Amino acid sequence: MRSELTTPEADTTLAREADDQPIRVAFFSDAFPERNGTGAYYCDLLAQLEAQVDACRIFQPRQDGARPLLSIPMPGDSAQRLVTPPLREIRAACAELRPTIVVVVTPGLFGLLGLWEARRHGARVVSAFHTDFEELARMYWNPVARFFVNLVLRTANRIVCRGSRAVFINNAGLKNDVQRLGAKTVEVIGTPLPREFLHRPRSPIAAQLKRVCFAGRLAPEKNVDQVIAAAKNLPHIEFLIGGDGPCRTDLEALAKDCSNVRFVGWLNRDALIDLIDSASLLLLPSAFETFGSVALEAMARGRPALVSVRAGIHEWPALQQGLFTLDKPEHLGHVLGELQTLGEQDWAEKSAHARAAAEDLNERTIQHWTALLGHYQAPTAHLPTP
Repeated sequence: MRSELTTPEADTTLAREADDQPIRVAFFSDAFPERNGTGAYYCDLLAQLEAQVDACRIFQPRQDGARPLLSIPMPGDSAQRLVTPPLREIRAACAELRPTIVVVVTPGLFGLLGLWEARRHGARVVSAFHTDFEELARMYWNPVARFFVNLVLRTANRIVCRGSRAVFINNAGLKNDVQRLGAKTVEVIGTPLPREFLHRPRSPIAAQLKRVCFAGRLAPEKNVDQVIAAAKNLPHIEFLIGGDGPCRTDLEALAKDCSNVRFVGWLNRDALIDLIDSASLLLLPSAFETFGSVALEAMARGRPALVSVRAGIHEWPALQQGLFTLDKPEHLGHVLGELQTLGEQDWAEKSAHARAAAEDLNERTIQHWTALLGHYQAPTAHLPTP
């Protein structure tokens, strides 16, 4: 297994192996667009990948689509739901696309449908493993419900992993997990960035640490209560908290006496950029993060991130110069106190390193995705004729 992105030379070798065959790729995901990290990942990927391949399309739930036959809330956030796919619509669209490769993003109903559509069209299958649903179930559901949910999820994950020629992961620490699920080959793949995070003009970072921000779901695994605890001990730093979720009411009550804490609610992409640009540092003290995409987004804006050691982003050595590591969530206030001692030159250098590392990872990620899709796809000669 590759523990880092392949080198440009290795990507070129993979591309040659594809013999310049057309790449037509269908992605199947149970995540709503931009609703969570997985949903955002593929919006960002396809926006850049479409110029590199012959055709690509993602099949996933849509807020504006027809009402599904089944809709089940996911653990911890009723706004994220497992829904039934529109079979006729997807079947017709796949017949038009004629995919040479199918990427199964999630082990839900859309993902399992992707396996079926790949078989119908003679396409090869790769899958991606982004979220540890079993860990979420342990945090949110009682033992009885957790047992049955995890049994279903584990079974679906095994079906997907065993039916894939390769499983893509975005941090090397997930290798053992997917191998236990039956993955034959494991590829470590990077995380793309939204184009607006790269292209929108940036403002320089402040000379001293006076404002920090958090952005994400207000949920137990994010440890936002530790952000508020830090704010109580650091009254001269302003704390901005962006996002929404099941813990928002409790967190607002916890911060009611903190004049230096402000909740700004759910943010679209433009508003998220505004939030990040207004601060000197992004905070991500989560109990666990498969990767931690918002930290990479902050780096793209030239803002370093203070990130829990349990986030997968730390598996990428090339990103370390744009990050600060938080060993324990309860130490957040202490670490911020230490960072207040940094001077203008320190922040300017950290900002430059963060931006350069994020840009480089994004470029290599798109190159790597293109090479891997060409490498694993079905030969055109073996595809069914229309």
